[in-house]
Amino acid sequence: MSRIGKKAVAIPAGVTASIENGTLSVKGPKGTLTLGLSDLIDYKVEGDEIQVNPANDGKQARSFWGMQRTLVSNLVEGVTEGFTKTLEISGVGYRAKAQGKTLKLELGFSHDVDLTVPEGLEVKTPDQTTVEISGIDKQAVGQFAAEIREFRKPEPYKGKGIKYRGEYVFRKEGKKK
Repeated sequence: MSRIGKKAVAIPAGVTASIENGTLSVKGPKGTLTLGLSDLIDYKVEGDEIQVNPANDGKQARSFWGMQRTLVSNLVEGVTEGFTKTLEISGVGYRAKAQGKTLKLELGFSHDVDLTVPEGLEVKTPDQTTVEISGIDKQAVGQFAAEIREFRKPEPYKGKGIKYRGEYVFRKEGKKK
């Protein structure tokens, strides 16, 4: 039995949910999100909550149960509050600047890295060493943050690179004489 799956997803005031043609559509103050529904899971919108239950007692249905409930929960949270990931850049000469729908990164390469911000996401640079990515789709926010981080992962000797806020970088001791 899934402990997460047993809990119903509460629908806050101002949010509507509907199931049509195999998709769950959630509409709220920040926008609309949809999720393709699995045949192994039963979804029911009852009053101010969404129930997620396995369609049968098969192993695969029980495996998907908790994950599908979490995906539904992320839809509801996304249209009400949204999601934000913050990246911190450390290193001499490393900086970032958001210019409209483009993010310009200076990461010690012979060229600047220009990234186009995907549709539905917003990128802010409060200062030169901080990048804030926000949007209503948790997967899209996390994916774009991971793509930015991939250019310069934090290295273990000096800690230079791009890391998530709150991420611990294991530091190594340098070479001894």
